[in-house]
Amino acid sequence: MRDNFSGFRKKNITVFGISYDSVASQKSFRDKYNLPFMLLSDRNHKVGKLYGVDRGLVTTRKTFLIRQDGQIVKIYENVSVTTHGEDILDYWTQYKTDSQQ
Repeated sequence: MRDNFSGFRKKNITVFGISYDSVASQKSFRDKYNLPFMLLSDRNHKVGKLYGVDRGLVTTRKTFLIRQDGQIVKIYENVSVTTHGEDILDYWTQYKTDSQQ
């Protein structure tokens, strides 16, 4: 995701990550990996439960593509950290093309 961030910005895609980790832990992780996007803390598991990723102490790793009106247009159940950014950009380009027809 980090390496494809400029492509997300060009396509006006907002990227953020959510986990159950503390704000301090997320800041450390973000700094360590030089992430250009926000990480949000869901310490009470509220968001995780709403999106069906809550597994107790951890979450399942999923990506949701959500339009500005709140509609979920794609859920990635299996995330490959090496190709995921490219996968999203490819999908979004096709989705935008298809939705304009």
